[in-house]
Amino acid sequence: MKIFDEMESEVQSYARSFPVVFNKAKDCYLYTDSGDRYIDFLSGAGSLNYGHNNNNIKQALVDYIAEDGIAHGLDMHSSAKRKFLEVFRDKILAPRDMEYVLQFTGPTGTNAVEAALKIARKITGRNNVVSFTNGFHGCSLGAVAVTGNQHHRGGANVSLSDVDRMPFCGYYGRDVDTVKMMDKLLSDPSSGIDMPAAMILEAVQGEGGLNVATNDWLQAVAKLCKKHDILLILDDIQAGCGRTGPFFSFENAGIKPDIITLSKSLSAYGLPFAVVLLKPELDQWEPGEHNGTFRGNNHAFVTAAAAIEHYWSDNKLELAVNEKADIVTKRFKKIINAHGEIALGLKGRGLMQGIDCRSGDLAAKVCAQAFKNGVVIETSGNHSQIVKCFCPLTISIEALNEGLDKLEQSFAEVFASEKVKKAS
Repeated sequence: MKIFDEMESEVQSYARSFPVVFNKAKDCYLYTDSGDRYIDFLSGAGSLNYGHNNNNIKQALVDYIAEDGIAHGLDMHSSAKRKFLEVFRDKILAPRDMEYVLQFTGPTGTNAVEAALKIARKITGRNNVVSFTNGFHGCSLGAVAVTGNQHHRGGANVSLSDVDRMPFCGYYGRDVDTVKMMDKLLSDPSSGIDMPAAMILEAVQGEGGLNVATNDWLQAVAKLCKKHDILLILDDIQAGCGRTGPFFSFENAGIKPDIITLSKSLSAYGLPFAVVLLKPELDQWEPGEHNGTFRGNNHAFVTAAAAIEHYWSDNKLELAVNEKADIVTKRFKKIINAHGEIALGLKGRGLMQGIDCRSGDLAAKVCAQAFKNGVVIETSGNHSQIVKCFCPLTISIEALNEGLDKLEQSFAEVFASEKVKKAS
């Protein structure tokens, strides 16, 4: 560990929670150079929905590299890009009756968000953007401006302007109609809210605490945007690519956002890859107006196409995610019922569910204990109070239950320790 302490910046984060050296990973398992095995309930913060080194994806990449397939080509055409575009069109967009053009941005989610904000402002001629309480969209300046998290916003050290924050679904309780509230503010010329170019939101807020927008709320927001000629940007970077069951997290609401951002598990292999989906009439960029040296990762084109062909040619993966999500829900409810005196709560949807511990300190202790017990898992939420299960979508039922057993054990051990402390 000495080299990491000597050479790596203090900005490192996950390494502090998981202070070991990993040297191998397969499916839902991580292995250390000392031979220990961990069940991965983090999945690269949602970048490894199909697990580590998935056999159904790996061989396509190995073959492509062995044949000296182009690795880097700026935004020039390549056979790998052609295959990805064809597969994405035929397997993802067409079955959902969705018509979008794809913009390949720099390879990170935050760059996709930057591009989405820029094109929305360019098209509308407006500067202001509406984002939502507890939303998270990245750490570059434009993306962090629409992010709610104070810790990340504070890291900017400059003014983060041209953004108004609105209440997310349920922020004031389920009985408060936040869309009606927004409509009033946007309709009143003296409300102080400048008419926005766009609204940007997540259907399920990952980092913000697994807050779930209802279908009714999403539909109402989409109607509100149309009423006021505002573009709707749906950030599906963490909740997309099957994490909630369907490929897009907003599918069940029946909406078609103006702009969609995708990254994380889009490459299907942990490779950097991000795109912006634009309705065709919104594709008003000048050539090279938003670019980057690494836009269009050809290796990621290969793995993404392989994953889509294997997992999204039918609904088997979606059904499997729903089955596993039911298991997680039942097991989490069991944990909650066992420690009800602390008023734990269930959060999230699909295979992005968590247990609200009401305390960041308590959640951190559970995650630390889980790591001791062989599970890699992290927290989320405005106070880091939620223990967040992000297992691979392809995890076996056996491995899922093994991980949940260890997590249940960890909760029990932490709560027993807390009782001892109170008693003394």
